Amino acid sequence: MYLNNPRIIGFIDLGTNSVRLLVVRLNQNGSYTLVTQQKEVIRLGEGEFTDNRLTDAAMQRATGVIVRLIELAKSRGAEEFVAVATSATREASNGEELCNRIEDLTGVQIHIISGAEEARLIWLGVSSGIDLKGETALFIDIGGGSTEIIVGDQHEPFFLRSLKLGAIRTTGMFVQAEKDGRVSQHMLFSLRRRIEHEIVHIARHINTWNITRAIGSSGTILSLETVAASHKPCVSSHIPGFISIEELDILIRYLSNLPLHMRREVPGLNSDRADIIIAGAVILHEIVKVSGLKGVYTSSRSLRDGLLVDYITRIPGFPHAEPVSIRERSVRHLGRLCHIDEPHASHIVKLSLQLYHSGIRAGLFPSYDEAEELLSHAAYLHDVGQFISFSNHHQHSFYLITQVPLLGFNQHEVLMIGLIARYHRKKLPRQRDNPFQELDRTDRRIVRVLSLLLRIAENLDRSHDRRIEKAEFIRKKDRVVLSVSCISDCSLEIWAVESEKDSFFRTFRTKLQIDTHRG
Repeated sequence: MYLNNPRIIGFIDLGTNSVRLLVVRLNQNGSYTLVTQQKEVIRLGEGEFTDNRLTDAAMQRATGVIVRLIELAKSRGAEEFVAVATSATREASNGEELCNRIEDLTGVQIHIISGAEEARLIWLGVSSGIDLKGETALFIDIGGGSTEIIVGDQHEPFFLRSLKLGAIRTTGMFVQAEKDGRVSQHMLFSLRRRIEHEIVHIARHINTWNITRAIGSSGTILSLETVAASHKPCVSSHIPGFISIEELDILIRYLSNLPLHMRREVPGLNSDRADIIIAGAVILHEIVKVSGLKGVYTSSRSLRDGLLVDYITRIPGFPHAEPVSIRERSVRHLGRLCHIDEPHASHIVKLSLQLYHSGIRAGLFPSYDEAEELLSHAAYLHDVGQFISFSNHHQHSFYLITQVPLLGFNQHEVLMIGLIARYHRKKLPRQRDNPFQELDRTDRRIVRVLSLLLRIAENLDRSHDRRIEKAEFIRKKDRVVLSVSCISDCSLEIWAVESEKDSFFRTFRTKLQIDTHRG
């Protein structure tokens, strides 16, 4: 099944150094067309990493640029936007304030993604544009506030890590240049040692795989390759699209000896990047060195391309979609990490979805966008908290779901899944509960409805032996009947559901009757 109508989507990456926009038309025949792509330097992270706050000036720059880019995208037909914010916004105490400000002005919601999710999207964007021919590669992306390191092949990332080593962050915190902008050899030595200290712990992980090549993305790495290609007197045997570790050594020495005003004039180097390029080059050099590789290939693809690929993989039947869901894999991974009872979890998913679909048919609640998927994942993970303790395990489940990276999900989706799982036992959601009270009215209703369905489903497998095959709501005149099909005695399960009748009435203002029969 392809799209019924063409769809134009704007993808926005709000980074520490730049804002990137990608506008794409998804066509009815299953193809997609690039409409426009834009990049604007905003230096959002400038001055942030000393006091953990985005400056007013930086937020004003970011807001102004994003407003203009969204207007541009809309002028090209974009009606839908997928927008994410990364390191600078993620770490700032007032990051949410910036996102709210942008949403108020544009109507576009900016999702703050985790470091692991940022790494996954980078891998997705870069790997989808190359043919690794079955090899395992090291992916490196040096941003303004963080550096993402991924080990993976064409189909799956094996290792994802976000390091607090961006070009802007590292320059601001560790590079004390001379008055004219030169960086002394002593400072370079100190900078290398600091970076070595930050990455030494990942070297063991990287070297457990048989990595045959490194692939670098981001403006920093692309700029270094362009400078190397233009720097013929010192770099005599440059291979296009590749930077050797020897070339990096040469470029670091060359650039650090130039005053800032002269670095701005270096062929191939964007003047906006001249003040942070040395830190970025040293970060790249040290990562390549610990990997034991001879250099790094470059890719122009990035996180925004990952956003596109991630989007189209969710369109049923779309030719470019990947058959494997990273969201599903991530949920299963967390469940197995916490040693859940997988047959029980899968059965609760089945029962929960039966209740959800029959509840819609019975008129108990409307069909909510993405509710089925949220309920499915929450049902599978509802017992992960038992890994910590059975006592209050619903609260432990919420903690694990919201704190352990769930790849493929934004922060809001993770929160919703966590809350649905949290309220599968003990108290119902209360208005004063944090963070439940922070949700808007619609999302609070969704949590109330879905968590109650999960409570009932859990009670329908109280014995953990899947003796109830089917459960569905059927509307009668003044009540709703829960029809339960059992393969053996299910008195314990029915007794447990009976205890939820009051909760059912408080949620739906409808009486619940339970009918059982042998399947």
